[in-house]
Amino acid sequence: MTIINYSIKDDANKGFRNSHYLQVRYTDIFGRFHAKYLHTSKDQLHTVFRNGVGLDGSSVRGFANIDESDMLLLPDRKTLKKIAMGGLEISTAIADVYKGFNLGRSSKDPRHVTQRLEDHLALNQITCQIGAEVECFIFDDIEYSIKQTVNDVSNGKNDNYVFNDIIINSFEQFGRGKYPIRNKDGYDAPPFQDSLIGFRFEIANTLKQHYGIEATNLNHEVASSGQIEINFIHDYLTKSADNVQYYKDVVRNTAKSHSKIANFMPKPLYDEIDNKKSDNGSGMHVSLSLWKKKSTNSINLFYDENEKTAEISQTGRYFIGGILDHACSLAAIVTPTVNSYNRLIPGFEAPVYLAWASGNRSAVVRVPVNEKRSSKSKRIEFRAPDPSANPYLAFSATVAAGLDGIKRKIEPGDQTHKDIYKMKDSERKGLGIGTLPSNLYEALNALKSDCSYLEDCFNSELISTYLELKHEELKKLKNNSRIEQFLTYHDV
Repeated sequence: MTIINYSIKDDANKGFRNSHYLQVRYTDIFGRFHAKYLHTSKDQLHTVFRNGVGLDGSSVRGFANIDESDMLLLPDRKTLKKIAMGGLEISTAIADVYKGFNLGRSSKDPRHVTQRLEDHLALNQITCQIGAEVECFIFDDIEYSIKQTVNDVSNGKNDNYVFNDIIINSFEQFGRGKYPIRNKDGYDAPPFQDSLIGFRFEIANTLKQHYGIEATNLNHEVASSGQIEINFIHDYLTKSADNVQYYKDVVRNTAKSHSKIANFMPKPLYDEIDNKKSDNGSGMHVSLSLWKKKSTNSINLFYDENEKTAEISQTGRYFIGGILDHACSLAAIVTPTVNSYNRLIPGFEAPVYLAWASGNRSAVVRVPVNEKRSSKSKRIEFRAPDPSANPYLAFSATVAAGLDGIKRKIEPGDQTHKDIYKMKDSERKGLGIGTLPSNLYEALNALKSDCSYLEDCFNSELISTYLELKHEELKKLKNNSRIEQFLTYHDV
């Protein structure tokens, strides 16, 4: 691994010529993309990369107890990038997390989950291509109002301050800007209404220039108030999860540079009293395909040119069957916050019903049919995940569910071509269409009872820690109020 040398012409500053700045990134169980910074001399550089960087695991939620807190970060050479920060060009790399004292890889490292699954697939000469469509909001400001309360204590009065309201400001918000966007009317907004065109272009340029990530679509999404979606090229499991982390980081830093706020909550714009006043939430639709390596090329295991409705193979059908069979437990990982379940309601394009179809966005699994006779583009889209999910865990769990479907030959049933939202309950029941969990508590209980399909990539210790921390999260959100959700999830 090479790190940038800062060339300083002034001979009086020779001592600084070998200065190196390295940003080391790693992801915790909840998906938070941490950063550690090093300033080392050239002589110390090889030692840093050979021995790793020390980490206090007890300071990272879920990583380690205080009596076993010594851990190591080993930067992955393949992730080395050069980025601009603080007026300098510095190096950055994503690290793998290890236990201290040469005790091996940490089971709590989310990146290890995707790597284990990739190794498992490689035994059968199979690779998985993943693409995520990460939606979010770009707000001008978020204001928290504070209410003062007074509590009596033995020696007098004690003033307390509590957050009791939240106000979101957006230039595109209906009733504010000169050309506001109506609720649920922002999809491909025309330029005179779309205030974030240049913003999206700037993000795409940064992704390409500094991270080698090729953006494809740069859309204004359905919601008002600055909802965007930028897609990028599909890649392998770990690399695609890395790209999601980079993407969210670039969006947030770009927003910060413009004095705006990037918000990746699944449903920031909702009304606690009248749901009709709410707007669409943000999803992270995940597209997947499996490829079998051959001597000269690879074949798409999901493609069958002779299948007439969607050109989906039997292997692809079994994969869908696995996702549908494990969808309720998957929800605990792919829709992992209390706020996620404000998004998963009928009427706002978010998936609720456990069905599959070609081209039908009311089903939780969709087989896109934009192109015909195209093995390269044949994929399965899982529409439940949202951007609050840890991409390493979400991608791995989804693939593991699909692989279990292939292993057990789980049939997904017939496609559902009607708008499921408009069906009566009796009609859905007659077709055997179930629903995703209605809240996080139900999803966590489903994961607890249905997690054996994850054993090829998730360590049991990771699952138990995840469940424990998520139940603690539920206790903190006692009232499930909008203000509580913002204070908890504003930076997911």
